[in-house]
Formats: sequence, C-alpha cells, structure tokens
Amino acid sequence: MTTMPFPARRYLPALRELTGRFAEVLRTTDGSAPVRDCGTWTLADLGTHLGNVHRWATSVVVTGDSQRQSFTDGPGGDLASWYAESAHDLLTALEAANPDDRCWHFGGAEKTKAFWYRRQVHETAVHLADAHGAAGTGCTLDPAVAADGVDEVLGTLLPRVTRWHPVPQLPGPVSLHATDTGDVWTVHPGEPPALGPAAESATVEGPAQDLLLRLWKRTGPAPRAEGAAATALLAAPLTP
Repeated sequence: MTTMPFPARRYLPALRELTGRFAEVLRTTDGSAPVRDCGTWTLADLGTHLGNVHRWATSVVVTGDSQRQSFTDGPGGDLASWYAESAHDLLTALEAANPDDRCWHFGGAEKTKAFWYRRQVHETAVHLADAHGAAGTGCTLDPAVAADGVDEVLGTLLPRVTRWHPVPQLPGPVSLHATDTGDVWTVHPGEPPALGPAAESATVEGPAQDLLLRLWKRTGPAPRAEGAAATALLAAPLTP
C-alpha cells in the first residue's frame, strides 16, 4: 500500500526525472507530431503548454498568491531548451520554498505550497504519457507515483470539480483497485462525490498508471469496470 500524499520534498526527485524525460522527447521528436488525446495540439503545442504551466506555478510558489495564467507564450527559440529552463526554474523555486507556507491553489486541500510539489509531478506525468504517444514510444510511470496521481484526482481535484465541470452523477459507490500497488479508493455519490469508507460497490481495476490516465480521459489500456456507477465515474470529466 502507498502512503499518500508523499511528504512534499519527496516529490522533487520524481519531478526532476519526469521533466528530464519530457525534455528529451521534445529534443528527439518532430514538434509537428499530433498529440492524440489533446484535441488539435501538436507536440510543440504540448511542450509550450507544459513549459508555461511550470512558469505559472513557479510564480505562484514564489509569491504565494494567484497569478495570471498565460499558456500560449512561445519560447522564441529552441523549444526543448526553453522547456528545460522552465522546469529548472520550477525545481529551484520548490527547493527553496517552505512547503508549509500559506499559498493559493485551486484544489480541495490545505492552502499551502505543498500542493504545488504534488500537482506539478502529476501534471508532468500525464503530459509525459501524451508526449510519448506523439512520439510513438511507450511510457512507464513509477507505480507509486501513478497511484498518488489517482489519489490526487479523487481526493484533491474531485472535491472542486464544479470549478470546471458539472457534478458527476453516480448511482452508487465505486471502488478503484490498483492491481500493482494494492491501493484502493472508494468514491461515494454526493455533491460532489467524495472518498469514503469501503462499501459494497461497483469496481474499477487495473494498474495504477492505467487508472490515472483513464481518470484524465486518456486513451490506452482500459481498466476493467464492473457496474453502472463504475461506467459513470470513468465517463465523467473529473479534472481541469
């Protein structure tokens, strides 16, 4: 079983690895390659988006306050180098920050800088899978990191789902089982649905990475879903 969330600074090695892998895909793949699960985006669009997300998160972490978002500013040069600089600045800011300091964020968790360590890991992990899809190569995430990403969706983003989407209507509870890590989450109907105690429920089963990517509405290996509530949960938009 995975202890989640991780202590904030334990996310830094994962973030360093994931951003490095993302930069490498940008360096070695044609930027015009389409990104299957991101509408009309190309890999260059994806790299520009993620670099701007890192820069925005850096400004929030440094100031502690909400900041203007601009996710289309171009690098004005080599995209891979610009992205690597964006990731470096983010890592530097997080390394210097006190995770317990108060800080604005959009999730349903305590308003501290700790949120951003976790959020940037999973933002990068999902988009790394997107980038590998554009490159036509496989992507493997650390199962514990992927399980923590599932926990973030269900425990931190789902409580604020009305910020982005209508409340998912579930006919009953749903238990999600990560078959590789042994982690289990039970989502109970509500306004919005929320994590709760184990119960007789519909089920979704699969490796943590498959669960994570399906919750973010990515195509790929489908977790096994049994019951109407499981189908409803996987069909509902849950994330920004």
